[in-house]
Amino acid sequence: MKTHTRCTALRLLGGLLLVVLLLALVGCKDVRQTAAPSSGDTAYEVTDVQGTIVRMPQKPTRILTLSMSTDEVVLGLVPPDHMAAVNSLLDDPVSSNVVELAQQVKGRVKDPTVEEIAAMQPDLVIVPDWGDITRVASLRDLGLPVVVCKGARNLAEIQETVRLIAQAVGEPERGERLVEKMDAKLAAITEQTKAIPESERKTVVLISLMSTYGGSGSSFDDACTYAGVTNGRAAAGIRDGQTMSKEQLVAINPDVLFLPTYNDHGAYDVASFRARYLSDPSLQTIRAIRDGRLEEPCEAYIYNCSQDFVFGVQEIAYRVYGDAFRQGAGEHLSAVDD
Repeated sequence: MKTHTRCTALRLLGGLLLVVLLLALVGCKDVRQTAAPSSGDTAYEVTDVQGTIVRMPQKPTRILTLSMSTDEVVLGLVPPDHMAAVNSLLDDPVSSNVVELAQQVKGRVKDPTVEEIAAMQPDLVIVPDWGDITRVASLRDLGLPVVVCKGARNLAEIQETVRLIAQAVGEPERGERLVEKMDAKLAAITEQTKAIPESERKTVVLISLMSTYGGSGSSFDDACTYAGVTNGRAAAGIRDGQTMSKEQLVAINPDVLFLPTYNDHGAYDVASFRARYLSDPSLQTIRAIRDGRLEEPCEAYIYNCSQDFVFGVQEIAYRVYGDAFRQGAGEHLSAVDD
């Protein structure tokens, strides 16, 4: 009888220990995977790219993002007065296609600290995963809702990011409309590029101030595909993040060179940078230099990783194939007024 009682007691004790252990594990999981404001009811939830569930008490009206591209996405989803600040580069017409919209936002940031972010009292912070994400935990400790999104490198990832940010700002329907507009714009461009004979298709090399940018795996490479041109760096086996030597450039022998125009409001001597290529005797046999096919594409378009990526596609096609692809300045896809 004592043995039976002891076994029963041990089973009960074991069961209680198992329940306590399971509750502890569930509690740990919630702490690790859920980030919520410190107070208030939950209106909706969004799961970011790190798997964190972010609880939003209401639609945000003081949004802060930590990159140009995410600023541009948000400006296609909500009015400018719903943003606490935007990246300072959005004021530069060389780098930005949304200068007028950005001027309607009061605050400006470059690379803000946790303290600077907190001082702006944002009710949503959007952080791309390619940058310094060590701030995320500290911001969440302060009770701020933080959504981490993907640093998009191609059309599919851009559309994924648009949908995620649309959910985060409480406008998923607008996010879907932006994606639909992107698809429609790309369909119109590719309908034209399909008519270009293979014999007339050109090879392009981007000369960037970011010397390792533009190879396979970059957003520029993806845009070239839709624009109907061959990205010379990618064709030569150069991946994004790898430097292209001048010897490789000679071997690629592109039909067109894209030259940089960014000058930091006159503070940077971009002409000297370009002269390293255009005045180099060893590069004079390159077809693009020999034939004078030196183009200055709109950098606000060709470096764009927001919904306006589609205008980067059109800009590449325009600079290579001419006026059939011409577009205006400041083009921007928005679902705010739909």
